[in-house]
Amino acid sequence: MTRLSARAAIITGAGRGLGQHVAQAFAREGASVVLCARSESELSQAAEAIRRSGHSCLTVKGDIGDPKAVDALVQAALSAYGKIDVLVNNAAIQGPIGPLAESDELEWTQTIQTNLLGTFHCIRRVLPHMIAARKGKIINLSGGGATAARPNFSAYAVSKAAIVRLTETLAEEVAFFNVQVNAIAPGILPTKMLKEIIAAGQRAGEVEIEGALSAQNPAPASFAKATALAIFLASDGSGGLTGKLLSAQHDGWETWDQEQIDRLMRQPWLTLRRLDEFTLGKLIDHDKT
Repeated sequence: MTRLSARAAIITGAGRGLGQHVAQAFAREGASVVLCARSESELSQAAEAIRRSGHSCLTVKGDIGDPKAVDALVQAALSAYGKIDVLVNNAAIQGPIGPLAESDELEWTQTIQTNLLGTFHCIRRVLPHMIAARKGKIINLSGGGATAARPNFSAYAVSKAAIVRLTETLAEEVAFFNVQVNAIAPGILPTKMLKEIIAAGQRAGEVEIEGALSAQNPAPASFAKATALAIFLASDGSGGLTGKLLSAQHDGWETWDQEQIDRLMRQPWLTLRRLDEFTLGKLIDHDKT
């Protein structure tokens, strides 16, 4: 049996990049998928690839920064499948590149509107249905700047850091209802954002340019780990794992069994924490128990 059999999943930003790969992988694993993106042509191409592989899907054109568009997205999913088991909040924009003092205010604000508030809108409208069903999986995409400073990408970094804290907070709120909420750090991927970094040149900074150039000619399986992690988090295999930020590339989640997940859930690892004597003392004390 496939890992996501009989589940209905919404994937935002599914017209290209990681979102498209996740939608295709979910369909292969038996999920009924709803693809959302702003581009009709990209949605059509992504849906056609899924249908050619023998699976069905639903597409909904819309901007998650618009609450009314999210209303329509959720209603379309419920009308088609009668439930929403999984939500993957993948849609995001990079926003202005360059020093904050030189950033366009409207572009900066729009980045927060899309990346953070768009994620909020989707969660807010899906969550009541998951709570009523007493089950659900919410997967938020984090990214560069969430756990360390990212100069010249202030709007994007702030939005992604906020998504991690939103993930942690929501996970505790809905744990009673058997809804798990996690975030993925996918790593550097060959997406449109990567091209934007290269095009920005020195405004992006030397470190960013070097990283982007090294990733612009990826191996065929460049999206594989992030996609596989999304499947893991959407499936029963992740059990009660919740409130964590997982690096697709580095955390070794592929080998976790239920005992390891239970141990992880008793520790504050893979969360946003200030490193100081008070916090580290609590970590040490906890490990002794």
